[in-house]
Amino acid sequence: MNIPFLDRRPRVALVRLSGAIAARPGFGGGISLAATGPVLDRAFGLKRLSAVFLAINSPGGSPVQSSLVAARIRRLAEEKKLPVIACVEDAAASGGYWIACAADEIVADPSSILGSIGVIASGFGFQGALERLGVERRLRTAGTEKSFWDPFRPETPEDAARLGTLLEDLHGEFRAWVTARRGARLKAPPEALFTGRFWPGRRAVELGLADRLGDAAGEAKRRFGDTVRLIPVGGPRPSLLRRLLPGLSAEALLAAVEERAAWARLGL
Repeated sequence: MNIPFLDRRPRVALVRLSGAIAARPGFGGGISLAATGPVLDRAFGLKRLSAVFLAINSPGGSPVQSSLVAARIRRLAEEKKLPVIACVEDAAASGGYWIACAADEIVADPSSILGSIGVIASGFGFQGALERLGVERRLRTAGTEKSFWDPFRPETPEDAARLGTLLEDLHGEFRAWVTARRGARLKAPPEALFTGRFWPGRRAVELGLADRLGDAAGEAKRRFGDTVRLIPVGGPRPSLLRRLLPGLSAEALLAAVEERAAWARLGL
């Protein structure tokens, strides 16, 4: 007979963080503070926990959402005094690695992709297309830099310099976070680790970007014994309409294309 309140087996919450990181994830799901925060709250709120495991599978995305989710993880870990272990699956790259660094330790599969500690901005220039179509665009601003990086006019040296400064500032925040969380465990100089390059799991362990090879189930047993109980904690199920029509909106389609591009940059 299984009597829940007499079950003294070690308990570990398992939170799955999958997909691109964005304030408004697509219909396929994703990671954001709005979507992920309540799940983390439920996981850390479980009784008699020994640890919280994060199963991470993300190519990255919004630096703001990455920072917010990581901050929520650290706040809950400190409030509940629980160790947090990140278990990387396919990838913890860019913003995915930012979130992984919120854990006390990082475990990865030998073939996982980790790193990509950099910042990227991409866009298109359509000024030639407007000319060929015979379309005149009318734009007025109050503020000399309000039309920064407008895709319908040629990029200026001033725009390029301003964007470069912005990316460097964001990259500095990323580097500072990784350095603060990984500290002396990093086994290569910053100029080798913080270029935006990524590595497979085995090499990431050698570089100090991860602590050991493994997976969530194996790591839980290694730490807490064969009787450990992994408790999956997830968010609410999407509506039937959302499950049947995953490409319902243009915004969802664009989010799916952007996520596919993020995975493609990792070769996945």
